[in-house]
Amino acid sequence: MLDNKEKTVSVYAEANPNPESMKFVMNVGLLPDGQSVDYPNLESAADSPLAQELFNFDYVSRVFIASNFVTVTKAANIEWVKLIPELRTFLKSYVEAGGPIFVEGFQANKPATSTESNGEVSDDDAAIAKKVTDLLENYVRPAVEQDGGNISFKSYKDGVVTVHLQGSCSGCPSATVTLKAGIENLLKRMVPEVQEVVADGVTI
Repeated sequence: MLDNKEKTVSVYAEANPNPESMKFVMNVGLLPDGQSVDYPNLESAADSPLAQELFNFDYVSRVFIASNFVTVTKAANIEWVKLIPELRTFLKSYVEAGGPIFVEGFQANKPATSTESNGEVSDDDAAIAKKVTDLLENYVRPAVEQDGGNISFKSYKDGVVTVHLQGSCSGCPSATVTLKAGIENLLKRMVPEVQEVVADGVTI
């Protein structure tokens, strides 16, 4: 994590496929590359003072923090045009002032590996899971991150890959299309043993 004190912080808003989410990109590091954390509500944000502050805005319903951006999901009854200036100003002021992003000792969950997430599996399944994990990490995650979200491998069993989607992906109307037409097709093409991709932890 970078020392953000005494640094001029720029923040710009970037739309993504979820109309209720907005990605706020900064010129400072918030987490090491590849790590992220998703807060679906205030109660879950005990380890992030920044996320807690964002939840003080009554229209904020979810906060996702990654390498150099924060994705904010809002309530459906208010337009972004009214919110973006307020959130940009808040984030810029907070980070420039050296406000804490996380509590001391916080560690983000690192992306799961095939061995961490499968427990007892056959050698064949473990090899397939490793291929899937590598494809997700190298080809899929960067694209999902561009849209203000994150994807991580959870498990592989009997031809079914289970992934975990976070951030703007949660509740996104196009998540089903992305998952099936994009991710599933890619994995089926590259790893013939894969028959289906399903998402855990996302509302679709």
